[in-house]
Formats: sequence, C-alpha cells, structure tokens
Amino acid sequence: MFKTPISLGLLVSLLAVPGLATGQPSGALTAVSNASASDASELTQGEVRKVDKDGKKLTIKHGLLKNLEMPGMTMVFQVKDETVLDKVQVGDKVEFLAEKIDGKFTVTRLEPQR
Repeated sequence: MFKTPISLGLLVSLLAVPGLATGQPSGALTAVSNASASDASELTQGEVRKVDKDGKKLTIKHGLLKNLEMPGMTMVFQVKDETVLDKVQVGDKVEFLAEKIDGKFTVTRLEPQR
C-alpha cells in the first residue's frame, strides 16, 4: 500500500529531469561530459629529462596533468608511438597528453616546442 506513492513519486522525479526519462543527457550533464573531454585533450607543458629508446620510455618534468589529477613532478612515461622518441632529446620543451592505459602512464600525444 505504501509502495505506490513512493514509486509514483520516484517516477515523477525522474520525469522532472529533462532528458533523463528519454535517456538523453540534460544540459548540465552534457556540460560535465564536455568539460571532461576538454580536460582529456588539454596538453601539458614539460621538459624532456631522459629518452630511453630501448625501454620505449620518456622521463618528463611536467606541470599539472589535469586529466589524471596529478600535480607537477618528474616521472617516467611509456610512449604509445615510439617514433616520438626520435623527435625529442634531453632538454627539449614539449607539450604532451598522458593517459593511464593498462595501468601505465603513457604519452599519447607529444609536440616538441622548438
């Protein structure tokens, strides 16, 4: 007997949120999704400290990595495309995007700033 008002109240609440009943995101949800997408594509400035061609790794001193919620530091990254290792050398200023892929921090995009 008490289940009906609660269920009806829940249904009314869901229908009151634009797009939720239809499966379409509301404007607020879209804004959050777009913000996350822009954070993921935002490049971070850094300086190459070591190039390890055999290990397919780069050591980069970097600023805040927003998409990974990581403060600035110096760390070792895997590289998604090992050809980038031929494009940089120690001391080069770069802009890059890093992502966590299979549990490893990986440079997925790198632009030398020569």
